[in-house]
Amino acid sequence: MSPLRIASLGSSFAAGPGIPPVIDTKAARSGANYAHLLYARLGGAILTDLTVSGATLRNILDEPQVEDGGRTVFAPQIEGLPTDTEVVLILGGGNDAKYIGGVFMDSFDAYWLFRIATRVYRWFYPLAPEPSERELDMEALAALYGEVLDAVHARAPNARVLVVEYLTVLGDDVRPGFVDVPFDGRLLARHRGTAEKLQMATVKAVQGREEWCVRVPVAEPSAAHGIGAERPWVSGWGWRLLLAKGAYHPNAEGMVAVAEMIYQKMLGLGMTAGDRAATMDD
Repeated sequence: MSPLRIASLGSSFAAGPGIPPVIDTKAARSGANYAHLLYARLGGAILTDLTVSGATLRNILDEPQVEDGGRTVFAPQIEGLPTDTEVVLILGGGNDAKYIGGVFMDSFDAYWLFRIATRVYRWFYPLAPEPSERELDMEALAALYGEVLDAVHARAPNARVLVVEYLTVLGDDVRPGFVDVPFDGRLLARHRGTAEKLQMATVKAVQGREEWCVRVPVAEPSAAHGIGAERPWVSGWGWRLLLAKGAYHPNAEGMVAVAEMIYQKMLGLGMTAGDRAATMDD
């Protein structure tokens, strides 16, 4: 039986910035992100990890990620997707919705950096989209996500596509006002609204594509593990975390949790190596 061929596409919540070991500095990609943890657990699989921190859905589909000055650093991720891939993991939309970027900008503003907040943000995250760019509404976000999923299916038609949701960042435990986050309750509510919009768009993007595409629920199971929780699966705010590119992103425990959710989904769908072997024997 040939090895299970897995590919991972997406942005920073898939790449794993700030989690050692770092295997690609420019992509801020960790060797302990959920795709690599899943790869290690399955054993004998072949993994193509194309995730890049700062990626938008367009960066997955048809636009390269460029540095200031216009130099291409990463081609559209789909161009690197092997056509014989059997499982595609994909996570995206957060940068299109200005989700975590918006959280960062309001955090910088809290320290009176509002006049240079965009410059500071771009210094820490040079491949992220400009925070000033217009965010997509829910319908447009869902439509673009669906376009990406269709393109993935067209390139790797035999693959089962697993759409991985974002971990909850601002759950019920987070305390605003320089306790857990440096912004007030009004802004907290706004960012939670953006997270809800992203979740709704993700759900809608999968609808009508269930024959080859399935969603991996992550947002709800992680609601009790956001910033301020007893056992958080995401990192909070802090200058040290910021320098390590890990602030407001999954931590190592969060990646382990997401990898487990994906593995259980694959088990239920009969997509693990043992399930494949049994099917072949039949």
